[in-house]
Amino acid sequence: MKKLSIIGILSATLVLSSCFGTSENPAPGASAPPPPSLEVGTLKPETITIYNEFSTTLEGKQNVEIRPKVSGFVQEVYVEEGQKIKKGQLLFKLETQTLTQDANAAKASVNVAQVEVNKLKPLVDKGIISKVQLETAKAQLAQAKAGYESVASNIGYSRITSPVDGYIGEIPFKVGALVSSNMTMPLTTVSDISEVRAYFSLNEKELLKFKESMPRNENNQMDLEKAPKVTLVMINGEEYDKPGKIAMINTIINSSTGSVTARADFENKNNLLSSGSTGKIKLPTVYENVFEIPQTATIDLQGKKLVYILKPDNTVSTIPIKITANTQKGFLVQNGLEPGTSIVLEGVSKLKDGMTINPVKK
Repeated sequence: MKKLSIIGILSATLVLSSCFGTSENPAPGASAPPPPSLEVGTLKPETITIYNEFSTTLEGKQNVEIRPKVSGFVQEVYVEEGQKIKKGQLLFKLETQTLTQDANAAKASVNVAQVEVNKLKPLVDKGIISKVQLETAKAQLAQAKAGYESVASNIGYSRITSPVDGYIGEIPFKVGALVSSNMTMPLTTVSDISEVRAYFSLNEKELLKFKESMPRNENNQMDLEKAPKVTLVMINGEEYDKPGKIAMINTIINSSTGSVTARADFENKNNLLSSGSTGKIKLPTVYENVFEIPQTATIDLQGKKLVYILKPDNTVSTIPIKITANTQKGFLVQNGLEPGTSIVLEGVSKLKDGMTINPVKK
């Protein structure tokens, strides 16, 4: 009886298994899952401009330090900090009492020497004394005049004027301060900001890329006159409304920093920009006949970037790409792909070579 019950149980189990289909293999004739529907795009060559940003410091067209040529006490200050001034305008006057006394003494020496010459000249004409004495007196007169002119010029130096148009900077020395020609701090600085100069740095790789993108002149040198305009982003994040031009690229690399200095010039007739301000320079690089591929269309494999191209039979296969530049959307590719090629734009991480997809045109 026990043997019969065991056989019955096994038979019931086999019957149930056949009814509920516990086998993992699909039944013969069952349909395979449909291919995934994925978005694809057709590659078209474009001309694309990429902007690289560089930190910059602004300087006026001219920043002239005003220093005294003679020592003395500041007697008058004729300008205010921040004031707009003209070339030749009087800025400071130094105390000249001591210089005036020296000038009076020098003038007296000139007069004495002149009297001596006047006295000796008729004596030489009459042959009473030799010409040597007269020549000696004339030399002493010339020396006295030179001394007087030196003191007189120093008196002129006590009136300090501006050598350029511009704006007055800080004035650290007030009336009564003692100043001299060998002090380290200037009386003030006059800044001409009708045009500002934005200085920035390029590393070796950036310099090479910039050279490659620049137009050339007949001597195969960079033609800065044909360089693209640059944009200044001010410290508040807004773009300055006037474009600038590249005025200088120093192609000698600094061995200490591994970089070179460049300069862009901007008009500043509205005086919005100030010397000493900071910001960013947006330097454009124009790429012609390139394809822009979104980052979602690429995969990384052993340090290489790959994309899936769509074949006429709707199967896909990978192809490596060489990235020319990065963009906000993805990458620029210049070589290795043909116009009209369709690539898969999404879901590439789940694809394999030879898979079939249902392409959805973008």
